[in-house]
Amino acid sequence: MSVAGLGRGSPVRYGHAVMVVAKQPATARTAEDERSFRYAIFIIFALTVLRLLWIASGTTDLYPDEAYYWIWSLHPAWGYYSKPPLVAWLIAATTWLTGSDNELAVRLAAPLLHFSTALVIYALAWRLYDSRTAFWSSIGYATLPGVWVSSVIISTDAPLLLCWSIALFAFVRAREPGGARWWWLAGVAAGMGLLAKYAMIYWFISAFLFLAIDRDERRHLWRCAGAAALALLIYLPNFIWNYDHGFVSYHHTEANAHLVGSLVHPLELLTFVASQFGVFGPVFFAVLLLCVLLARRAFAARREALLAFFALPTLALILIESFLSRAEPNWAAPAYVSAIVLVVAFLLAKRQRALIWGSILLHTFVVIALAELKPAANAFGYDLPAKYDALHRLRGWRRLGTTVSQMLREHPGMVLMADGREVMAALIYYVHPHPLNALKWNAMGGIHDQFDLTAHPNRYIG
Repeated sequence: MSVAGLGRGSPVRYGHAVMVVAKQPATARTAEDERSFRYAIFIIFALTVLRLLWIASGTTDLYPDEAYYWIWSLHPAWGYYSKPPLVAWLIAATTWLTGSDNELAVRLAAPLLHFSTALVIYALAWRLYDSRTAFWSSIGYATLPGVWVSSVIISTDAPLLLCWSIALFAFVRAREPGGARWWWLAGVAAGMGLLAKYAMIYWFISAFLFLAIDRDERRHLWRCAGAAALALLIYLPNFIWNYDHGFVSYHHTEANAHLVGSLVHPLELLTFVASQFGVFGPVFFAVLLLCVLLARRAFAARREALLAFFALPTLALILIESFLSRAEPNWAAPAYVSAIVLVVAFLLAKRQRALIWGSILLHTFVVIALAELKPAANAFGYDLPAKYDALHRLRGWRRLGTTVSQMLREHPGMVLMADGREVMAALIYYVHPHPLNALKWNAMGGIHDQFDLTAHPNRYIG
């Protein structure tokens, strides 16, 4: 017997394994379900408020990439040098709504997006399993080390992960009897994901692989293709922008891959693997690796196979990239949307709930300790050296901006010029009034960032 959906109430078959799930309609909510959902909402909301308060405290300055995106937001467009436009649109929206361009206004979308993603993961896990798995999956996601970091800075990952999770939930619902309308949501979410970050393409790879490999799933291929077409239609304006700008974003992505010279970098591979114990958490990542080793049993049921297909291909591709060249720790982040549900379900099935809440506490304690280490040292009269401060790259920019502001006031009519993207972005944000006419000195020629497109000193010739 095969089933189209993954609701709770019938045997689930994948390969030769059959698992009987508790008989309960997927749409029925019990009092326990309602209580679990309320508790999850309360905890995730409290974490979000904590993150907003921490941002508002002014403990850190904007990272140069955040300032860079803020500059983009001043000129809304369908694309920018290195990224699609969604992150700039979000900053434009939050700064307009708050009437401010301070750090809280610029970063406001990040914690709210992760709050939403945690709730979507709750819905996904509830649909596939039960309220207990949903509760621990959503709290587990909200407290992942990588999510802690991503929740207090604005980056392309926050909107990407929300779009990924919505598209995945819609994918699950669309395959259920009578769920055809959910393909529309899958297409819209995937299209917005492409406008957030090009890594959304991994979602399509996972979806088509899952549908193509299993014979019973192949009947959904055409509708999934329709969702993909809708996603590409939503993404089309960014493609047109790239066409008009010499496909500069694609060339940047190609340059990031850095597939030149030697294509054997085992140390980079090991470094990336080690970083994932930090991004996903040491216990959770170890359990994910264990699931891979026990794949024939761990992924025997179709719902586990589905979650694995939306995690492992992405992780495998980034592992290959790290071996051929290099990979940043956050590049595999989309894999952990489904991986957190997979790992939590595995641990609950093995009666290892202590490992789940222990990991949650560990992640929370370590992240808060690292974030507050320098202020705590200062409170005891000790100036912690930057090399021991995990947030040292988020400090000092305001002070630099204050110094340069004074220099510009002392030399009226002078134009600010910098020869690096990070310094230039930070100075434009932290110098007051904002020197939006600043120039980028590009001694090497070529296009290396957005400033090389818009802030070239050639206009001052003569």
